[in-house]
Amino acid sequence: MHATMSTTEVFLIAMLLIFTVPYLIWRLGKTEYFAPLVVVQIVTGILLGPGILGAAFPEYYDFVFSKPVIQSLNGIAWWAVMLFVFIAGIELDLQKAWEHRGETSITAGLALGTPMVLGCFAAVFMLNFQSGWMGPKGQSWQFIVGIGMSCAVTALPILVLFMEKLEILRQPIGQRILRYASMDDIAIWGVLALILMDWERVGRQMAFLVGFGVIGYAFRKLMWQLGEKDRWYVSLIWLAAVGFAADWAGLHFMVGAFLAGAIMNADWFNQKHMDTFRHNVLLIIMPVFFLSTGLRTNWTMGGEAVFVAAGVLLVASVAGKLLGLHAAGRILKWEPGEASLIGWLLQTKALIMIIFANVLLDKEIITSETFTALLLMAVASTMLTVPIVAPMLQRMKSLIFKTASQAA
Repeated sequence: MHATMSTTEVFLIAMLLIFTVPYLIWRLGKTEYFAPLVVVQIVTGILLGPGILGAAFPEYYDFVFSKPVIQSLNGIAWWAVMLFVFIAGIELDLQKAWEHRGETSITAGLALGTPMVLGCFAAVFMLNFQSGWMGPKGQSWQFIVGIGMSCAVTALPILVLFMEKLEILRQPIGQRILRYASMDDIAIWGVLALILMDWERVGRQMAFLVGFGVIGYAFRKLMWQLGEKDRWYVSLIWLAAVGFAADWAGLHFMVGAFLAGAIMNADWFNQKHMDTFRHNVLLIIMPVFFLSTGLRTNWTMGGEAVFVAAGVLLVASVAGKLLGLHAAGRILKWEPGEASLIGWLLQTKALIMIIFANVLLDKEIITSETFTALLLMAVASTMLTVPIVAPMLQRMKSLIFKTASQAA
């Protein structure tokens, strides 16, 4: 029967698995409290990958995830994640961050810097603990800074979903947290661009940045002249063009996708339409990215070593974020409990960190084993968020609503 199936039919079997398995786990297992659907999709990608399904049923794995099928899935995954990062860039609210620049810069700086430092120490530990973590094209400083930034990342889109669930997104504290996360988002992509700087192609990279600035100015002028319907279509052309140019320059198409969105204004689009667009991207094509991410996991170094590394990275990530926020709370004289609440929300890792780690793996700065450890850390940190934050909010309700009424 296998031999008679076309590549299209096998591709559709893979798509059936991608959408059916995580949905059934999420719905029947009622995991929403600690693991929203997007987290279940990431975990399912790991389960369906070569380390678990591939090890248990190698013949079926090779049949369903043959090379032509994986190539097709990767193409969808690339576009899906470009759209997702593009949306994150559009939704950055730099104006609000500028209005509160003193508080925002102190908090965002400590929220990013402290876990990054601890993450760099964790990277040094990994390099000395066992060989095989750094990729063949990586240099020690790239590996250490890349791992450090992976520990510092906040998953802004997942943070928005969590705060909506916890009903604090539109509260003043929710808007503050968005400002901190937005500033860190800019730093994340800036550090990634630094890591990816190719001194043999520095001329191309400088040409890309100069060209982006000049053409971006003209693009903004054009967008002001268009109606919203045309803006949607033109923005997709812009995304593909900037993504291509960034990849050609050696900065990776993800850096291009973020820049393409960051140069745009969120108020060019109806907020309800943007929310629907983000929801549809998450619903329709991002599950393919999660599956393709799972297919890149690797346990050949041994599950024990990978789990040890994931545990060290998780401690560096969570402890660093909490230490940084408590330091900010002392400097800015926050109310008791605020630093812990904000710290646990900002340590949410899934998606953006996974995208960041995918880029490091693409550029062979890290190995598949390191990628797997980072992926496990991202899933664990994200699953911790709501169960820990929800009870905190119950205890702090009076403070949140008091702050909200004062702001009103």
